[in-house]
Amino acid sequence: MPQIYTPLTRVADVIGDSVFDGAGRLLFPTTFGPPDPNMMLQNLDRWLPFHNDIRTDTTIEVLDELRTRAVAGETVFYPIYTEAECLQEPALRDTGVFFFRGRPGAPFAIVNAGGGFYYVGAIHESFPHALALSRKGYNAFALIYRPDSACAACTDLARAVSWIIRHAGELQVDPAGYSLWGGSAGARMAAWVGGYGVAAFGGDALPKPAAVVMQYTGLSEYGRDDPPTYACVGTADGIAPWRVMKGRINGMAALGIPTEFHLYPGLPQAFRLGIGTRAEGWLDEAADFWRRQR
Repeated sequence: MPQIYTPLTRVADVIGDSVFDGAGRLLFPTTFGPPDPNMMLQNLDRWLPFHNDIRTDTTIEVLDELRTRAVAGETVFYPIYTEAECLQEPALRDTGVFFFRGRPGAPFAIVNAGGGFYYVGAIHESFPHALALSRKGYNAFALIYRPDSACAACTDLARAVSWIIRHAGELQVDPAGYSLWGGSAGARMAAWVGGYGVAAFGGDALPKPAAVVMQYTGLSEYGRDDPPTYACVGTADGIAPWRVMKGRINGMAALGIPTEFHLYPGLPQAFRLGIGTRAEGWLDEAADFWRRQR
């Protein structure tokens, strides 16, 4: 695929690209307002203060893919709230799902980026995952949620699950055996909505996900109703203690819940797809775990 954007492309030009039909601003964190007019894609670390290893080549790959799909006629962004709801609560305009289509009729995953419930680092921590899953044939959605509170974020995730399943025919996705993925704050969202259920956060009365996939978060709570869970973390993570993650997974396994845990020596928080690190290939393992639970 030819490269459309470059490291020197201005962020404002991506946001204003008409092919995204007004959703370009949601490709990047909205917490910090409009970018400096001269800010370039190679400077995205300014907008991702809680993340590291910001790879401009991956950013460009994701943006090029989305633009190419949009030019080809695919709808790459869907709002999950109605216009009436957005008029009543304007913050809902900053939500929605970017859709990385896989094979028609394949199951779907929703990927939730982290950002400390302060911003949504989708460009770094959910778009690359969703793109990788779509290339494996799965239908993958990257959620843009309200990061101002965990409750609002989980409400948006529950709404996204409900919206996708309601529109499964139109989207050409299999509504059965879906999975919820996330890193850091996004992993907590996946675990909470997966464990308590979509209806607990205002969504429809739906089956729980076939699997939850979690990267680096220090969540310790669990119960008998939690879905099968895959978890991974690095030993050098200064935010999510790996022993807490391992203890949770061990506790779930003791209850008979299918689990899988992977620990990577020397890796810090936010290693994403782990390309070029000890974690490279973890997404393939997680997708296989999900497949087995279906």
